[in-house]
Amino acid sequence: MAAPHTVALIERYYAAFNDGDSEGMLACLSEDVVHDVNQGKRRSGKKAFREFSRHMERCYAEQLENMAIMATPDGTRAAAEFLVLGTYVETDEGLPPASGQTYRLSAGTFFEIQDGLIARVTTYYNLADWLAQIAASKS
Repeated sequence: MAAPHTVALIERYYAAFNDGDSEGMLACLSEDVVHDVNQGKRRSGKKAFREFSRHMERCYAEQLENMAIMATPDGTRAAAEFLVLGTYVETDEGLPPASGQTYRLSAGTFFEIQDGLIARVTTYYNLADWLAQIAASKS
């Protein structure tokens, strides 16, 4: 059976995401959190996570649905699978121009939990699928 406190922590983290509450997300993270982004560089610490969150909020408007959260019995690791419903609102560096394109993207995240907080966040999604969707959805 999965550790309920870990599942509740991940639920709080994603509820804050869906509410646009980056400070609520940060409250779920350890000070030295490691953040691995799909197709990106590793970031460490809450300051780097906060900067990344601000960048994402500027470029993308997203909501997560159909969340499935799994955790190990000891609560030290967890995973979440979900559907991202998004709008590409401002051009992100190195990516095609934004013009309000919408997308639906399957994604997943792996977590490491230490002392009741998220110590690692590693997110994966299919970048080729996202690029095809925004190319087809040009406003």
